[in-house]
Amino acid sequence: MKHHTNSYETPWVLDVAEIQTCVMMGSPITKPRVCILGGGFGGLYTALRLESLVWPDDKRPQVLLVDQSERFVFKPMLYELLSGEVDSWEIAPRFSDLLENTSVQFFQDRVKVLHPSDHFAMNGPTRIGCGGTVHLESGLLVEYDWLVLALGAESKLDVVPGAKEFAMPFSTLEDAYMVDEKLRTLERTNFAKDSPIHVAVVGCGYSGVELAATVSERLQDRGVVQAINVESIILPNAPPGNREVASKVLSSRKVQLLLGYFVRCIRKAGQSRTSQGVESMDGVGDIAPTHDPEKLILELQPAERGQQSEILEADLVLWTVGSKPLLPELESCDRSYELPRNARGQAETDETLRVKGHPRIFAVGDSSALRDSKGKLLPATAQVAFQQADFAGWNLWAAINDRPLLPFRSVTGIPF
Repeated sequence: MKHHTNSYETPWVLDVAEIQTCVMMGSPITKPRVCILGGGFGGLYTALRLESLVWPDDKRPQVLLVDQSERFVFKPMLYELLSGEVDSWEIAPRFSDLLENTSVQFFQDRVKVLHPSDHFAMNGPTRIGCGGTVHLESGLLVEYDWLVLALGAESKLDVVPGAKEFAMPFSTLEDAYMVDEKLRTLERTNFAKDSPIHVAVVGCGYSGVELAATVSERLQDRGVVQAINVESIILPNAPPGNREVASKVLSSRKVQLLLGYFVRCIRKAGQSRTSQGVESMDGVGDIAPTHDPEKLILELQPAERGQQSEILEADLVLWTVGSKPLLPELESCDRSYELPRNARGQAETDETLRVKGHPRIFAVGDSSALRDSKGKLLPATAQVAFQQADFAGWNLWAAINDRPLLPFRSVTGIPF
């Protein structure tokens, strides 16, 4: 079921059955139609940027924002839910409230399939015309002139045996609720016990570092937090100053670091490696049957020679590595429709954030594979998505008004 706000007198979102009986290219719609898929930092702030710009009366676009959730989540503050510093309503307002005084339409729906029709166009000035269609799971079909891909990414847990079954991701509001409830359960059951709660955090990027520090601060002396990273340092893509500050925070909160290791598998203590589909490792034996069978076992293998394999026992495993961009499926198997993607599954864009070969499609945030001046892929952070939204909004204005587009330039200093 769809939910929407701020509807227009001239609809441009129609039922599929109705679309099939209409000649859409001859519709009386004259204003540009911008469809934004995804309501994270990239999607929401692109919509708000478009709203803030000054437009000629006949060029002000109709903007539709589509997201599967009814709420925008300020993800950099998800950690504060675990520490009890904020309530969910403070970091997850409804889109309908955020867009109440704007002309932006909002639909709560899921993207089913995408049919772009701009692959025959050139990258030069373009007139108003259908750029393609988006099929939504509710049965609605959206015809757009310009499209913004801002669907974010989901945690990828299927790369390590046992991770999908036993590890918990931490990237959505629902994930935060589940982790908080699990911690509450562990705190209740371990209240009168002498043994501390053991938490393993896999990954020492920005999310893993923040999560490990927050959980350790919450548990205090009642818990032991161990953070695992395949790199020999934490925050490998961060500036040295940020890395130094993060190291001091983790040290002050007594987070134990296991650097230069990757997780080979995760299993229950009472479960053998062979039943998990993992071959034996030299120097690593099965956990003794005297261990609590409900404990989780992480088998760690060194990334380089010279270190011994390790086994960790945990009550809770939090997974912060690996993600899969949520780009929509395409309607046609014709290769001319394809969106160029990198190895991670992100859409390849030029420096103006337009998808290569598709001049009417922009991509931001996790959906975009954009490199900096040194050829390094930009990190999938809220800060980068926020900055890209500013450029995407401006470049949509420029494209609609036949003006030159600006190349994206990342800046530092935004506090998230």
